Amino acid sequence: MVKRVDKSVNDIFFRSATLMVVSVLRFVVTFLEAPISMAALYIHSLLKLAFLCSFWPIITPLSLNYPAVFNFGDSNSDTGGIVAGKAFTLAQFDGQTYFHEFSGRFCDGRLIIDFLMEAMELPYMNPYLESVGSPSFQTGCNFATGGATIQPANAASTNPFSFNIQLSQFFRFKNRVLTLLSKDKELEKYLPAEDYFRKALYMFDIGQNDLDGALYSLESEKQVLDLVLKLVYDLNYGMKRLYNAGARNFWVHNTGPLGCLPRIISTFGENPSNLDEHGCIASHNRAATIFNQKLRDICLQFLTQCPEANITYVDIYSIKLNLISNHSLYGFQQPLAACCGYGGPPLNFDIRMPCGITKDLNGTIATANPCNNTAEYINWDGTHYTESANRFVADQILTGNYSDSPHLGTSPFFN
Repeated sequence: MVKRVDKSVNDIFFRSATLMVVSVLRFVVTFLEAPISMAALYIHSLLKLAFLCSFWPIITPLSLNYPAVFNFGDSNSDTGGIVAGKAFTLAQFDGQTYFHEFSGRFCDGRLIIDFLMEAMELPYMNPYLESVGSPSFQTGCNFATGGATIQPANAASTNPFSFNIQLSQFFRFKNRVLTLLSKDKELEKYLPAEDYFRKALYMFDIGQNDLDGALYSLESEKQVLDLVLKLVYDLNYGMKRLYNAGARNFWVHNTGPLGCLPRIISTFGENPSNLDEHGCIASHNRAATIFNQKLRDICLQFLTQCPEANITYVDIYSIKLNLISNHSLYGFQQPLAACCGYGGPPLNFDIRMPCGITKDLNGTIATANPCNNTAEYINWDGTHYTESANRFVADQILTGNYSDSPHLGTSPFFN
């Protein structure tokens, strides 16, 4: 296969080095301009930066060599599915940073999955539900849709395309592709070749919405654990269906620090006792941690059940929490405030005013506009991350330091 990561890995080294130089220069300039009373503080901060860097592990870049990708997930990796499938209306500002037009993504620009596709030198993923514009599926298909859950959707669900439906869509897609290719091999210009289904990477980033919705009603940790066990069981069952159909390469993202989203903090953070040291909702982050622990366990169990499988578990939670807790070291100024929102500091979020909305609010016409510089913000709209934050997360994934592949005998997260 074509080697596809050298350019992106070089980009990671360059950006990391640039970030380090900029951080040091900022400290030096500020130190020279600061009064003596502040000098000690800046020296302390610089020493803290050096101390943190001393613990950074040696970079061992991932090599992502796959001819195609099939992705299952929610808005964290939706590249236009829910917009096409439900005619869902996104904010007018979504896509402004990179695409400079509407892109179907819950972001000002690119998502983590977009950067990973760039690393593999593959085109951005087309959603399964998109029927306009002659989309090509030669290098894979994206079944993720915003708001999707692992649990099957019901009449009250805002999104009908839950994980079980996404799986059904995949199997229909595969059967249809093989039928068409059997009649006309020329269609390989637009559809994945038959052997791509076995060689492809199968990606999963789902479960956040299940936890998010349930935590409005669940009160005990036991209730959370019972839910989590059901979620990871359903995910494992779906992965085994794919394995039995020939899939061999699996890539699983755990869920991020749910309690650090401005929307969650705004809803549950009125009582300061609910906040942790980062200003996040402690109970939601504990729930995310429980989910991630059981997800990790199910990945190991999956390997025992499916001996020919290759599986990589990616610790998204640690990457994002590190970004939030050390945001200034990485060039961000706002760790918890929404870039596109309403209300001003500290969260710039009002549940009545989603990003891009203009309405009469208490007798005043107001608009939830985006910030002037999205690169300073980690959060985009109260729930989703900015392109700059997504780039940071993708870069960290590609170093290999937050990814575990137990089938290769490397298990830093399973010790």
